Amino acid sequence: MEYRKVALALAAALILTGLVACSKEEKTTETVTAPAATEAPAAPAAAPAPAPAAAGPSADVTLQSHDPNLSGTVHFTQEAGGVHVVADVKGVKPGQHGFHLHEKGDCSTPDYKSAGGHFNPANSPHACDPTNPRHAGDFGNITVGADGTGHLDITTTGLSFDGPNSLIGKAVILHSGVDDCKTQPTGNSGDRLACGVVSGSGAPAAASPAAGTEPMGTDHH
Repeated sequence: MEYRKVALALAAALILTGLVACSKEEKTTETVTAPAATEAPAAPAAAPAPAPAAAGPSADVTLQSHDPNLSGTVHFTQEAGGVHVVADVKGVKPGQHGFHLHEKGDCSTPDYKSAGGHFNPANSPHACDPTNPRHAGDFGNITVGADGTGHLDITTTGLSFDGPNSLIGKAVILHSGVDDCKTQPTGNSGDRLACGVVSGSGAPAAASPAAGTEPMGTDHH
């Protein structure tokens, strides 16, 4: 009888152990499936950079003067809004000085009157920027500081690089006095301190003759 009880107890223990082992095996073989990662949307392709605008024609001027301390440059560039004019001078008496484009590319006489009058293809009255109508060559005044340097930056629709308003082959004149912007036909700007002939792309450069020895004549300013 005792032996039977022991055998039944052992059998029950074995069955229980088997059930526990099966339960553990089932748990260890169970796998958890993680949700699939959601891919981030692709970034939109960057728009191509716009092509740079083609550079328009340009022209340069180097001013000459009988004053060895005076020098200057002028740069003309065709832009969408007109002709951009940038001028720099140094070695000039402080104050305002008339600054114009004249009709002839000739700086041969000592007084620079060989450059003729203001460039004025439309036969307009004299005035200063931004007044219109005015001479195509009317740039107004360039202001010179105490250090003798001056800078001018304007855009004008009165000039072009071809046709009747072409600036090529004309002369830039720096005057000794202020342009009063009203006296006809020149603004009463005084003597001519410096002169330079416009040369640039799209047209042959206009040579600036050497200063001559002709006597001073009637001033056209």
